[in-house]
Amino acid sequence: MRILAIDTALEACAAAVIDTERGRMATESLPLERGHAEALMPLIARVMAQAEMPFTALDRIGVTTGPGSFTGLRVGIAAARGIALSAGKPAFGVTTLAAFAAPHIATENSAGITVAIDARHQHVYMQVFAQGGRAVIPPRIASAEDAARAARTHGAVRLTGTGAALIAAAWPSRDTPPVIVDDRRAPDIVWVGRLAIAAKDNASPPKPLYLRAPDAQPQAAARLPRR
Repeated sequence: MRILAIDTALEACAAAVIDTERGRMATESLPLERGHAEALMPLIARVMAQAEMPFTALDRIGVTTGPGSFTGLRVGIAAARGIALSAGKPAFGVTTLAAFAAPHIATENSAGITVAIDARHQHVYMQVFAQGGRAVIPPRIASAEDAARAARTHGAVRLTGTGAALIAAAWPSRDTPPVIVDDRRAPDIVWVGRLAIAAKDNASPPKPLYLRAPDAQPQAAARLPRR
């Protein structure tokens, strides 16, 4: 299977072409907090050229669906669905939480892991995985204190994600401190691809995973009067 993986959910603009028979064929990841819309399509073009592959040769497209930046999610998902439509291939969504957890579950599945993404204001987007990668808490937004309590309850004292330090800081001093196994600012794009490869064929098209309303709200007072 050949797949194009795309990630614009957090602080990177990344794409990779993976062939299950030949392995990773091309990958590029740019540290980026803003400007995903301008950077993504040229980056995808470079990755596809490096892989020497037309879009029609792909079997599927995978993309991160969040939680993450509202703008970044829309950019990546729109690109994935557009490429899938034009190439006549299916598109599959992968949550950023699962993408953060996957490499650590693969290397050590006998212990749980808590994934946390900084949601600002001392809150995190989180998910808890038990032994073997079984999700015991679905994606949700929580205070750092509540996230730490949930992680301790399920014995998932390994932490990963951009919000890992927030949970560690909220950990009770009387308890054995958690272990931050990774604090990278975005998931590994290759694992986004691997999870999309493993997705069920009947999965629905990717759509953003929003766990809270956007901070920006329309201002009624600024509306222009109708003529």
